Amino acid sequence: MDQDKIRQGVRLLLEGIGEDVGREGLVETPERIARMYEEIFAGMEEDVSLHLSKRFHVEHQEMVLVKDIPFYSMCEHHMMPFFGKAHVAYIPEGEVVGLSKIARTVEVFAKRLQLQERLTMQVADAMMEHLAPKGVMVMMEAEHLCMTMRGVKKPGSMTVTTAARGVFCEDKALQDHFLTMIRV
Repeated sequence: MDQDKIRQGVRLLLEGIGEDVGREGLVETPERIARMYEEIFAGMEEDVSLHLSKRFHVEHQEMVLVKDIPFYSMCEHHMMPFFGKAHVAYIPEGEVVGLSKIARTVEVFAKRLQLQERLTMQVADAMMEHLAPKGVMVMMEAEHLCMTMRGVKKPGSMTVTTAARGVFCEDKALQDHFLTMIRV
């Protein structure tokens, strides 16, 4: 990440909206924004496979669900936040991964400029690629500030996206079971 370019860009942005970049409250803003971007876009340089590489052999072949995983991301269209909860389920095929690694997988992809639709698919695809389970289902529910704070201004509206892979694509009863479990 190029911190100098970020600081320069923030200065230009402040000048562009008519602010005085030398004003006391704004002098350190370019540096603060650069540090913040390093944190909120940390997923840009992170390899999700590192989180999903430690697996454990088990005979369990029933659904594993981690629900209500909070996430925060930035919309690539307006560079405004969207945030919500992710629900990730998979059917193991001889191996499981530590539950925190599922949350880390969501976080890695969320900490990039994103579309919610792509984020949902990336989590599902990463789980399929690195765990080779029988199937994966991901649902994300999020509020987008680009829709609630500006534009149409509809606070509280939620966007829901899903991605199904493997047996979740073929089995409607399994999808229904997933939906029931996340609502419990």
